[in-house]
Amino acid sequence: MAGGWAKDGAVSEQIEASISDELQRMRARGGPQGESLTHCAECEEEIPEKRRLAIPGVKLCIDCQQERDGRYEARGGINRRGSKDSQLK
Repeated sequence: MAGGWAKDGAVSEQIEASISDELQRMRARGGPQGESLTHCAECEEEIPEKRRLAIPGVKLCIDCQQERDGRYEARGGINRRGSKDSQLK
């Protein structure tokens, strides 16, 4: 169902493009690399051996990693919808 100036399937294309962009961003960021630390880089607690084997290059213990993952990081995004004015041009 198209609405206004939008073609059929435009909403689905926007959703797929947003998901694709996010996946590319996550892949580009990559994960930890190199040799794992034996002790956490932030709190100096020992990192369990199973964690070090499961995630090569890990630098943080589970608690510090969960705290870091919970932090909000503002990042710029793309407004795929645009304004009505931009669609009329």
